[in-house]
Amino acid sequence: MARRGRGAGVARRACAGATRECDSVERARPLARAMCSAEWSESESPSPERAERSQRSVVGVMCHAVVLGVLFSLPSYLYSAVPFRKARRKEREGEPAGDPKLYLQEALLERKLPELDMRQLVDLPLGLDYNEWLASHTLALFDHVNLLYGTVSEFCTATSCPDMTGPGGRTYAWYDERGKKSRVAAPQYVDYVMTFTQKTVNDETVFPTKYANEFPAQFEGVVRRVVRLLFHVVAHMYAAHFRQLALLRLHAHLHLTFAHLTALDRRFALLDHKETEVLRDLEVALRLSEPAAGEAADEASPRRREPVVTQPLATA
Repeated sequence: MARRGRGAGVARRACAGATRECDSVERARPLARAMCSAEWSESESPSPERAERSQRSVVGVMCHAVVLGVLFSLPSYLYSAVPFRKARRKEREGEPAGDPKLYLQEALLERKLPELDMRQLVDLPLGLDYNEWLASHTLALFDHVNLLYGTVSEFCTATSCPDMTGPGGRTYAWYDERGKKSRVAAPQYVDYVMTFTQKTVNDETVFPTKYANEFPAQFEGVVRRVVRLLFHVVAHMYAAHFRQLALLRLHAHLHLTFAHLTALDRRFALLDHKETEVLRDLEVALRLSEPAAGEAADEASPRRREPVVTQPLATA
């Protein structure tokens, strides 16, 4: 009986590189051991070293098959999220590589609760305090943006994101409490945003939670700054990390958070137009706002002026 099958030998030689990368896959070892035992005749007893090499080779074959399965299951527009090659010099230096805006792809424009009219969600209910309403939406946006960024934070490093960027080459600088401007890497900028926001919402004198405590006179200004900073984080996720979010199937949640932020801004004019113009094309694509003059009239308001009532979640 032959000690090795011809096919197994070819597979070992072809997947030697994958074997080295998958040496730490302990869960595959029991199956690899069972597969390797079939390669030796009952009368032969391989040395422990040779048996270990055989097991590691089979693990490599298995890992290689898993990687191929994942790659073949990816949509074509997400293939560039997998590093098949090294980045060109211009790409490493931060210059755009001519990649189209992935978040405008038709297949990735869905969002959770797609038929929900966000204007109704943010409209101030009769009899409710204006500041209380702003506070509740600000807290919700903070939680959602913080949660979404946390899913891709490991991809956002000082090396991959040396600047806090948004779509269209927009770069955001950080201003401290004294108004000093500084250029920081994206993860540091986001950390500043989350730290400042957390400190602000926990301040009882700014976001009162106890009975009879009133909101400060400058509360709307505080909300404007918080919302503007959260918008910068959202813009950065669209510009630099949308591929990872799409691979994690979280892009619809990002779209919903963006729709919430946009609707709140449209209702209460919290952001300057210069801030929001970087994602203006996404607003139109998601039908959150009217196309500008000169854009196709058939993409205008009728569909968003007649929202369909969302089905209850219990029936989904």
